[in-house]
Amino acid sequence: MSEQDPAKRLSERALKIKQARDLLGGTDEASIELSSRRTGMSFQRTRMSADRTLMSIIRTALSLIGFGFTIYQVFGHLLQTTEVGLSPHAPRNFGVALVALGLVMLTLGIVYHLRYMRGLRAERVLMIQEGLVHGESNYPVSLTLITAGLLWLLGLMAIVSMTFNVAPFA
Repeated sequence: MSEQDPAKRLSERALKIKQARDLLGGTDEASIELSSRRTGMSFQRTRMSADRTLMSIIRTALSLIGFGFTIYQVFGHLLQTTEVGLSPHAPRNFGVALVALGLVMLTLGIVYHLRYMRGLRAERVLMIQEGLVHGESNYPVSLTLITAGLLWLLGLMAIVSMTFNVAPFA
């Protein structure tokens, strides 16, 4: 964000408010300012809602990945210690399938989140350019998205480890 003289920012904002008042037919400045702030806050609420949706996808994907890896470990050890009527690759195949399902779900959630946020940012930029929303609040990268990416890498490492019986989870 560039440093700008506060008086200049206020005069620019006053011009935009005057333009909006003229466009809306004489609405007072206070109503326009409050409406602009409410709209800006609604963008933040929508962003947080998208993050909560991604968090619920992360929670479900983590359950699938964790359960798949647990199945692989428990039944793999059970096959080694006792004589069970299972195919030797059954625990691995079922575990990999669950982890892969978790990764597919997480991938779709990340793609959906990125597309939605790109559209929301574009809408926000358009409204800032039209003077309908103040662009003073920052719009940082989502920590939830970073967490989803890290979980995706962890799930990929789990699949590689389970499939090829290599570190770090072998």
